[in-house]
Amino acid sequence: MLRRFLKPISPPRKVDFIICGTQKGGTTALYQHLQAHPDLCLSRRKEVHFFDHPERFKNPAAAYRRYHRQFRPKRPDQLLGEATPSYLYWPGSIQRMHQYNPALKPIVVLRNPIERAYSHWNMQRVKGVEPLSFSDAIRAEPDRVGQGDDYADRIFSYIDRGRYAQQLRHLWEYFPKEQTLILRSEVLKNQPADTLAEVCSFLLINPLPHVEPINAHARPYTSPLADADRTYLASLYRQEIKDLEAELDWDCSDWLD
Repeated sequence: MLRRFLKPISPPRKVDFIICGTQKGGTTALYQHLQAHPDLCLSRRKEVHFFDHPERFKNPAAAYRRYHRQFRPKRPDQLLGEATPSYLYWPGSIQRMHQYNPALKPIVVLRNPIERAYSHWNMQRVKGVEPLSFSDAIRAEPDRVGQGDDYADRIFSYIDRGRYAQQLRHLWEYFPKEQTLILRSEVLKNQPADTLAEVCSFLLINPLPHVEPINAHARPYTSPLADADRTYLASLYRQEIKDLEAELDWDCSDWLD
């Protein structure tokens, strides 16, 4: 008899989109821009780091409940989104995102991988976790990264995270290309209104009426990137960038200048 007094329990809302890459690519600025959109509900904090920790999925139902507590929509029609740029790079993250919501829309912001690597190193230097110079760090990376040490892989992957073409191909194994949006960091920085209009169109929401540039998490460098290190990285990335141009129909020649 009591059953007729019980309200049906609605299934929890699922996250609609994720800014999943790339680290030091401008994702904080994009997250902050989207926080201002009335049709969106962004996670309470940036970088939730949910899908890149496999130990959380021993009980997926309980893990999802914790995940959903990051979102507090003011209206039922708001889209839910978050930004954890390590997902694109970290093994297993994309697969877990797809298992959670196959209709999810991934957004990726790509930055010149040479500049990205230097910015990544500078961040770790400021944090006090990188004892090596940039020149030494990028040459030591093959011995530090990919050796089964998760901490080292997260902290010292300056070069490896810039191999975008292979990361995007992995993303498209789970999410069709048309369900993903790939942006250029420099366009977001220099023409934020154009980039935000593209994001809003992708998410099927109205454009933001007024967009001001955001310079987020900018850390001062002790010195500019040395020409020798730039040349070294350009030699490593040259084919990778050509592959990316073919995949996205982009012209990235300025990345190698």
